[in-house]
Amino acid sequence: MKNRRIRPIIILLAVLTAISAGSAAGQTRKKSPADLPEAYRRWVQEEVVYIISPKERDVFLQLENDRERESFIKAFWRQRDETPDTEKNEFREEHYRRIAYVNQWFGRDTATAGWRTDQGRVYIMLGEPKEIQRFENVPEIRPVIIWFFDSMGDRGLPSQFNIVFFQPEGKIEYVIYSPIKDGPQKLLKFYEGDATNAQNAYYKLINIEPAVASVSMTLIPGDSSYAGAPSVATEIMLSQSLPASGYQKVKDDYAEKLLRYKDIIEVDYSANYIGNESTMGVFLDPSGQAFVHLALEPSRLNFEAGAQGFHTEMEIEGRISDAANPARTVYQFNRSIPFDVNQAQLIAIRNKLFSYQDLFPLIPGRYKMSLLWKNRVSREFTSFEATIVVPAKDEFALLQPILANKADKSSPHRGATKAFLLNGIQLVPSPRNDFQQSDTLSVFSQMANPPADVREGGAIEYAVLRDGQVFKSFVRNVADYPDRATFYEEIPLADYPPANYQLRITVRDAARRSRLTGQVDFYITPMLSLARPFVVSLPHAASTDPESQHILGLEYLAMDDAVKAKPLLQAAHLGEPGESRYALDYAGLLLRDKDYTGVQSLAAPFLADDRKWDFLQITAKAHQGAGELEPAIVRYKEYLAHFGTNIEVLNAIGDCYFNLGNAAEALVAWERSLQINGNQPQLKEKVAALKDKK
Repeated sequence: MKNRRIRPIIILLAVLTAISAGSAAGQTRKKSPADLPEAYRRWVQEEVVYIISPKERDVFLQLENDRERESFIKAFWRQRDETPDTEKNEFREEHYRRIAYVNQWFGRDTATAGWRTDQGRVYIMLGEPKEIQRFENVPEIRPVIIWFFDSMGDRGLPSQFNIVFFQPEGKIEYVIYSPIKDGPQKLLKFYEGDATNAQNAYYKLINIEPAVASVSMTLIPGDSSYAGAPSVATEIMLSQSLPASGYQKVKDDYAEKLLRYKDIIEVDYSANYIGNESTMGVFLDPSGQAFVHLALEPSRLNFEAGAQGFHTEMEIEGRISDAANPARTVYQFNRSIPFDVNQAQLIAIRNKLFSYQDLFPLIPGRYKMSLLWKNRVSREFTSFEATIVVPAKDEFALLQPILANKADKSSPHRGATKAFLLNGIQLVPSPRNDFQQSDTLSVFSQMANPPADVREGGAIEYAVLRDGQVFKSFVRNVADYPDRATFYEEIPLADYPPANYQLRITVRDAARRSRLTGQVDFYITPMLSLARPFVVSLPHAASTDPESQHILGLEYLAMDDAVKAKPLLQAAHLGEPGESRYALDYAGLLLRDKDYTGVQSLAAPFLADDRKWDFLQITAKAHQGAGELEPAIVRYKEYLAHFGTNIEVLNAIGDCYFNLGNAAEALVAWERSLQINGNQPQLKEKVAALKDKK
């Protein structure tokens, strides 16, 4: 595996609006199928009407153009393809075969198209019945057809069930029979008894045709809800489970992701959303700085064969925005991770989960995170969205506990800043919090800013709950933990039967009053083994490293807190004075504070070599702010000679010449600016005033 340090790309002043635009798209006026072009209206209303989920349909109607609709349709079929790595989509072919079949054989004697009939609908959703019984010529019974199905539990249906179709009085089209809505009374041609007494009709029916009677009260063999009256379970199956069976197996989250990211992912990715499991936690490093730790497990990781082995390349784009103002980007990063394996390594990891793990520092506040993960080889993408809360510097808080199925206390990375490397212990969490009885549950939790009555004499109470009741519990004194704010415990699970559990952690003060509580769910499986991932995790700079100081400074600046940003940006620059990014961002803050001498002094070393191009404009602004107009013009013109036309720079040159009393040169610069953008009313007034003086 190739490995190199990846530095995040920070955009200081630009605001990433594409994701916000994607979210806003979901809030536009919902279209109806009638608003669609004919081909797409027919697709959603006829071709896939029985297999498209409500979420998929809602997203499809929100798409703005045919390109987006074609990408969606491609993604729709891909999500249903059991062999997505092959050219053939068996599901799609079978679906259109079913439509052709029902249009040929159902509804022939009626004005209704085959796909619109009840029989057509069921056949399209469920396919060929395992058995068919026909009772179409029994004198005392209306025509009845019974379809028997089994092995459809993965679609939310009973393991065995029947669907009954009959011809109601006066109709020639077969419709679905409901024991509750119709009852055995309607299956009899000449029933003259109590129309509300289903049981009497059932007894009459059983004497005529027992096979029809057996499905007249319930369609589910062995129905436990059947007690002599029409089956409630059958009605639930017909009204809820059957309509949902066409999309029950589909994870339709991809539709929302496609809508959210359609404006920022390339077209060739858009149909290739894959699912994932993910988790995240906020933890404090030894200095008290908060880092966001995250783990993302895409449903698959594909490689391509090459001359030297197998290769893939991941691209990760992260954006953290202010929860109160989502358009405000607080932090943004990009990672590109090439990954190479040989044949033996590929075989070893082929059946394992894959976990991408990362972390980054974040200032106190409440944020929204959007993480986009892309496989550049297979052109697949997935995403992770979460709310992040970082407690204030003086806030007493219990951070969300993290559970792990493995803990390495002898990690070779001890002392590094790495995802889920906490207090010197490398934890391996699972987004599902799933465990085996043979596992030891590792629990890590932290307090932020514990008060004296907790640090001195306080206690941590651990309670494992099952079905809302305490299954096991124990208490530790806060003083038993080395730093009295970071807690690590190991819980062997051998005595915990397979079930769903909750771990509740309560912080108590010296008087044993509850001060803080946190809870996390976990699950113990009856399976003998669980798939565990192989992990790709990138180290990060420590909070005292210039890289982290730079990130934190920019985060404060993005939140309009220049007072807290300045010492961090200064520390980053002084810690690595030759790094132009740090120098440029710190110089921008000095310029904002009108420290023109400081800007020039900081920029001077960079102006002596090829790095000068990044510093020309800010140096020119510093000269201009200090009233040194001729040197400012020289730097501005150097900038234009290298980068080309820039309206802001042209206007600044005009201002400098004007203040030097050189109206002719000021006019040259300003008129050139107006040629590029004539919509500058104030500049137009200045130019007109100068020309009038001539």
